[in-house]
Amino acid sequence: MKLVELSPRENYGLFLRYEDGTEGVMDLSSLAGRGVFALWLEPGVFEQAKLPDSGVPEWLGELDLCSDSLYMQLTGKSAEEIFPNLRSIPAHA
Repeated sequence: MKLVELSPRENYGLFLRYEDGTEGVMDLSSLAGRGVFALWLEPGVFEQAKLPDSGVPEWLGELDLCSDSLYMQLTGKSAEEIFPNLRSIPAHA
């Protein structure tokens, strides 16, 4: 599902809208300050979220989030529900 719009909100919220009309605000506050997301603690950085042609949310060209993963979190759907051709193949070892 392609991400078509994003808008940073207060307290590390990120409004997302996808091409199928799915939309909502993701609470990303649990990531702020952790590992590479320490960048968001710098004043004004989180608010600089951009949506380039790749459809992947990014900050300062250094940090990005998987738009498919965000879609799964927003909808509560599994990867198999979103990508019908994705299937597991049992290994016979």
